[in-house]
This record gives sequence, structure tokens and C-alpha cells, in this order.
Amino acid sequence: MSPSPPFLDPKTGAIDWKQVLREAIPLARLVGLFVAVSLVPFAFVFLFEDNSALRAMFTVATQFVLAVGSGVVLMYVISRGIRLADEQ
Repeated sequence: MSPSPPFLDPKTGAIDWKQVLREAIPLARLVGLFVAVSLVPFAFVFLFEDNSALRAMFTVATQFVLAVGSGVVLMYVISRGIRLADEQ
């Protein structure tokens, strides 16, 4: 017998919303963490309105934090998906 797909209740075939929330909440926290960290250099962009060089530097820093955060979130999603597939 083939294993049941993740996020589906094997008895009814409906979506298991509790499992969806159990997986979505840590993911949302991870995304929120990187957004909160990126807000720090982004705030400095508005603080240094007169100096365009510092604005550019902090804009690049903000984009770097968001790019690294996107990579970390993607790696988390892939590793979690592999673990879920192994559990089934």
C-alpha cells in the first residue's frame, strides 16, 4: 500500500488543517525573523536621507539580509519536506 500524502487525513481524505498549521507557524516565524532583522538597516535608510552613499550601503545591506533569509527559508522548506516524506 502506498503511503498517504502529507497534510491529508488518511481516513477521510480531507485536508488536515491542524498539521498544516503545525508546519506553517514555524515557517511564518522564520520569515518574520528575517523581515524584522531587515527592518533595522532599512530604518537607517530613512535616517540618512542626506547622505546618498550611506543610504545606498544600508539599502544593499537590507537586500542582502532578505536574500540570505530567503535562502534559509528555502533550505528549511526543502529539509522539512524531506523529513515529512520520510515519515510517511
